[in-house]
Amino acid sequence: MTTILVTGSSRGIGAAIATALGTLADTTVLGHATHSGIAADLAQPDAAARLWAEALDRAGGVIDILVNNAGIFEPSPLEADDWSANWARTMQVNLTASAELCRLAVLHWQERGVGGRIVNIASRAAYRGDSPAHWHYAASKGGMVAMTKTIARGYAAQGILAFAVCPGFTMTGMADDYLASRGGDKLLADIPLGRVASPEEVAATVRFLCTDAPPSMTGAVLDINGASYVR
Repeated sequence: MTTILVTGSSRGIGAAIATALGTLADTTVLGHATHSGIAADLAQPDAAARLWAEALDRAGGVIDILVNNAGIFEPSPLEADDWSANWARTMQVNLTASAELCRLAVLHWQERGVGGRIVNIASRAAYRGDSPAHWHYAASKGGMVAMTKTIARGYAAQGILAFAVCPGFTMTGMADDYLASRGGDKLLADIPLGRVASPEEVAATVRFLCTDAPPSMTGAVLDINGASYVR
């Protein structure tokens, strides 16, 4: 039996990931969108550790794969009085909580003497940047990519593999609001494919990384953005 912890699975990309992974044989998916009902407010400093402990208890002491999908995308204009607080909140949810879960996963696998897989959901903003109101978002996703590569380089010999996925616009509630605020059709014109990605396309990529990606792919960052940003 393979046990997978998916954060941020209550809607959008996370829900699609939980659904895709839930179709795998002999697999248990833990997260908000699953029957396990595990949830956490990752804006709270101790939430990641509590989430890991609860998931580990539900799983009978073994977690094989971690998918860090939880994230927020909240605007913070430069003139905002709470700009620093917004920066800290985004970093806590998008990067620090994910880092804490990655740390706990690596320690768990080292203690058990087995390998494991981490899939971090970043963003094309990690490479392309984002709007002037989203410095914090781009920085958090850039940090997630760097963290993923560091984990891959540091623990590959122990069978601990790490991958990142960088979606562009994806048709979730957050993307709908953002597309509308940025002009909709004009913004879509920047995507050669002519449309934004679906959550199911991101989920299919995550499923591949969790199950079929060969070990030599560790450290890979996969883009899903309709060629709107090509590295």
